Amino acid sequence: MTRPSVTLPEVLIDALRPADAARCAALEQVLFPGDEPWSADAFLEELRAGHPYLAARTGGLVVGYGGIAVVGGPPGAEAEIHTIGVDPAYQGRGIGRALLRGLLATADAMRATVFLEVRTDNGAARSLYESEGFTVVGRRRRYYRPSGADAYTMRRESR
Repeated sequence: MTRPSVTLPEVLIDALRPADAARCAALEQVLFPGDEPWSADAFLEELRAGHPYLAARTGGLVVGYGGIAVVGGPPGAEAEIHTIGVDPAYQGRGIGRALLRGLLATADAMRATVFLEVRTDNGAARSLYESEGFTVVGRRRRYYRPSGADAYTMRRESR
């Protein structure tokens, strides 16, 4: 499976490597402190499972990450965005969108419908997803633990 390599000004989007797991876990602690942030081992397990994960790097430092799992192949393939996170110091620069588009390219290559969950109170993320073709298809009450925050389930049809 080909993983995209995209360059934004001063930011390179490429494959997440096992050596990046600790940095991703540290970012998770900052980004999702009340909702069981992922550990380095969780990222390593995703990579071992072969799920496509991307990193956004600047000067060699991981400033963002994202991952997707693809279930089955065409016809009727489905994919789920597992996570996207961007260091708060680098938010608002299009890094999250670049990561999302890279993950969607993987799904599109398999003509997969893509699903994700997003906190109902995360308007910025929801707007990003809607601008990339996702629509809300459901609500999961108390989806995030331990905070108990609700999530919207969103879907984007295959392209």
